[in-house]
Amino acid sequence: MRWDNLGDTPAVPADIALFGTDAVTTRTFDTPEFRGITFHEVRARSILNRVPGASRMPFEWTVNPYRGCSHACVYCFARKTHSYLDLDTGLGFDSQIVVKINAPEVLTRQLASSRWQGAHVAMGTNVDCYQRAEGRYRLMPGILTALRDRANPFSILTKGTLILRDLELLTQAAQVTEVGISVSVGFTDQELWRTVEPGTPSPQRRLDVVRTLGEHGIDCGVLMAPVVPFLGDRPEQLRDTVRAIAEAGASSVTPLVLHLRPGAREWFTQWLRRHHPGLVRRYERMYGDGAYAPTWYQRRITRQVHELAAEFGIGPAHRGAPRRIPLPEAPEAPEVAGAPEQLTLL
Repeated sequence: MRWDNLGDTPAVPADIALFGTDAVTTRTFDTPEFRGITFHEVRARSILNRVPGASRMPFEWTVNPYRGCSHACVYCFARKTHSYLDLDTGLGFDSQIVVKINAPEVLTRQLASSRWQGAHVAMGTNVDCYQRAEGRYRLMPGILTALRDRANPFSILTKGTLILRDLELLTQAAQVTEVGISVSVGFTDQELWRTVEPGTPSPQRRLDVVRTLGEHGIDCGVLMAPVVPFLGDRPEQLRDTVRAIAEAGASSVTPLVLHLRPGAREWFTQWLRRHHPGLVRRYERMYGDGAYAPTWYQRRITRQVHELAAEFGIGPAHRGAPRRIPLPEAPEAPEVAGAPEQLTLL
C-alpha cells in the first residue's frame, strides 16, 4: 500500500507526501454499522488541498478528512484516487477508508498561517465528509470550528444526514462568513437508490435535511446529481424529483448528468451488466467519446429540470456558488478566547 504517495493527485512528489507509512494505524470495529469496513487512521501533514488549475471546479481549495467512502455509490468519480494507494477502486473504495484523524488540528494551524489569504474552502467534493465514519471519528465539528474562528468562507456538499448534528456550528459560522450548503439528490426512485447508492440515507431522508436546515433559517440548495441516463431521466421521474425538492424547501436545484471517469466507469459498467444488461450497449454509445454524456443530452436534461424548477417555484443555481445564510441585523462575533485576527476574505 503506497502511503508515501498519498496526495490529491497521482503526481504528488514523495518529498511532500501527506504522511508516511509509520503514521498509519489500521482498525476494524465489530459493530453492525462498520462491519466489513477497515479504517486506516493517519496523521496528515497537510489538510488544505489546492485544486489543479485544469479542473472544472469553481473553487481553488478543498478539505477532505476522509478517503474512500462507505456510501458505496457505484458511479463515484473519486474511485480512481484509491488506485494511487494500490487499493482497489471497486469494493476497496467502499470498505477501505482512510481517516485523517488530526485534520482539525492541522487545519487550525494552516488557517492561522500568514501565507493563508482566506480563500473559499469546499468540502464534500471528493468523498462525503458526513459519511458513516464521521459518526465515530467526529472530525467535522473541529473543522467547522477552525473555519468559524477564522471567519473563513466554506461550502459543504453531502448525501449524509449527520450534518444536522453540527447545525449550531453552521449557524455560528454563517454569522461571520459566507457558508454554502448543498445536499445531493439525483432521483427519488427507491429501487434505483437501493442499487446505485446502497450505503447512503434514502433520498427522502436527505430531503428532510434540506427541510430541517430551512426551518432553522439556513438556505440549502440541492445538487440533482447524478441524473442517470435511461434509468432516472424519464420526464415523470424528473418531475417527481424536482417536485420533492421543491416541497422540501430547497433554495435552488442544479442538475448534473452522470459522468463516468476511469475507475468509476469500470465499476459502474460491472453494476450495469448485473442489473441492466440490456443498457450496456446504449451506455457504450453514449459515453463512447469520454467521461461525459453528449452535450445535447446534458442541455436537454438541464432545460427540463430548470423548466420544472420554475413550475414548482425554485430557480437554478450557479454550480458551486455558495448559498449565503441570511445574517441577523447585528451579528456578533463568537466568543472565542484568544481569537486570531480575521484574515482577508474573498
